[in-house]
Amino acid sequence: MDYLRTLFLQPGITQSLLVLVLTISAGIFLAEKLKIKSFSLGVTWILFCGILLSHFGLRLTPEVEHFAKDFGLILFVYSIGLQVGPSFFSSFGKGGLKLNFYASLIVLGGCITAWIIAHVTREDMATLVGVMSGAVTNTPSLGAAEQTFQDVHATDNPMIATGYAVAYPLGVVGIIVSMILVKRIFRIRLKEEERQLLAGSDRNKEPVLVDIKITNPQVQHMSVRRLGQLMNFPLVVSRVIHEDQSQQVAQAGLEFSLGDTLRVLTDRDHLDSLSLLGPVLEKKPEEKSESSSNLISRRIVVTKPQWNGKQIRHLAVSERYHVTITRVNRAGINLLATPDLHLQIGDRLMVVGDRDDVSRVADIFGNELKRLDIPNLLPVFFGIVLGILVGTLPIALPGLSTPFRLGLAGGTLIVAILIGRFGPYYHMVTFSTTSANMMIREIGIAMFLASVGLGAGESFVPAIVGGGWIWVLYGVVITMLPLLVVGFIARRWGKLNYFTLTGLMAGSTTDPPALAYAVSNSDDNDEASVAYATVYPLTMFLRVMLAQLMILFFC
Repeated sequence: MDYLRTLFLQPGITQSLLVLVLTISAGIFLAEKLKIKSFSLGVTWILFCGILLSHFGLRLTPEVEHFAKDFGLILFVYSIGLQVGPSFFSSFGKGGLKLNFYASLIVLGGCITAWIIAHVTREDMATLVGVMSGAVTNTPSLGAAEQTFQDVHATDNPMIATGYAVAYPLGVVGIIVSMILVKRIFRIRLKEEERQLLAGSDRNKEPVLVDIKITNPQVQHMSVRRLGQLMNFPLVVSRVIHEDQSQQVAQAGLEFSLGDTLRVLTDRDHLDSLSLLGPVLEKKPEEKSESSSNLISRRIVVTKPQWNGKQIRHLAVSERYHVTITRVNRAGINLLATPDLHLQIGDRLMVVGDRDDVSRVADIFGNELKRLDIPNLLPVFFGIVLGILVGTLPIALPGLSTPFRLGLAGGTLIVAILIGRFGPYYHMVTFSTTSANMMIREIGIAMFLASVGLGAGESFVPAIVGGGWIWVLYGVVITMLPLLVVGFIARRWGKLNYFTLTGLMAGSTTDPPALAYAVSNSDDNDEASVAYATVYPLTMFLRVMLAQLMILFFC
């Protein structure tokens, strides 16, 4: 008994590691076992387990607590940045700009609501920043706020984590209730929304495969290269099928004649323009070899590092190997293999050509899936070094007596986004399997939540007894008021479809359980998931940055 008491209560590295791992294990166990239908607090149970154990005297040494908190936060934020980096800038494209505008309003609305509550109630602003982070279930903003407070005041503030823990449980519920209220206010019928979505859908950017029989005499003897120059939109010609059914790879200099059939990939929006060449017949995607043809189509995975970041135009595969790359599948998204597209490790190329030529190209690109299972650690640790340097860089801001720093969370997030987006252009291999990315993320968030809970547990119960229960109400207001106001505007004047709107609401709070609820309403479409993914990167960035700015300016 004395052995166990010494092991768990005697301060030291071994005791701290044991308590840390025990907290994480207990939290994960509860996350798996305690669910109400499909709703669960997930890894946030680790935070509550840490608070409970800390309340009964199990704590970490200050050195271990700070290390686990900071390093866990870095791992968590960096993995998120790498994931959202490739889509961060493209999310501001057509349609995405509008959704990100509404998401930004929701984020700013939450900050303004927290500021108003602080001034009306005279509540501590640092505590309300924690309440705000919990109310929108955003853990990185909690980490950013805690670290910024520590940098500015040279001490920790456990009330930030306490406010987060109190507001979190009803945060998820508040988001879902807001979706339900919007549905009730506008008397939305899901079947009618689905019908209108299908009738007015503009989701025509997915590449479509068509056969075009050349009947226009004006394009007779035109080369494939000239056709691409003539058409002012992206398209890829994969093969030319002659009247005798013989086929040729569509090399740039190959000329086609009347009666030939071109197999083309392009956006659905541009089919009318292609009909000027002749009748257009839509085909099923080429996924397997065609026994009736002298050509085959085959998926090839890019696994050799020397092709990372290379543009398709610089590969010259058509001229060198007599094959055509028609599509590139990247993270489940089909892209046209246009000449200016940069390849990345893990891309799946659809290649058309003679069987021997395609096999030769497969060897050149690697096509060894086992290589993708080997983690690339250099970009991770190199990116973390850069993130720490950027995060600790002092930035002078008007009105602040002390320099502003992005902090470990902000600096690491920005660097990870930039590496995820531009790393392949500089031949940096940023690819990692989904399981590897999730492993890094889950280890990071587990370490962070456990250390936060163990550090805040001593003051948690006294804070609640001393009036902290009112933070639950503050959290509900911070969660629901911006969602309802912006949701009303987006529906009434923005004319957003309800499925898109619910994905926007879930994405603006970066809340997976809310997304699961939104998706459950839209079984026949993926509008909610698309909207969530569109606003998620900017929302995550804004919540981390604004939490730090609120600590700097108001605490």
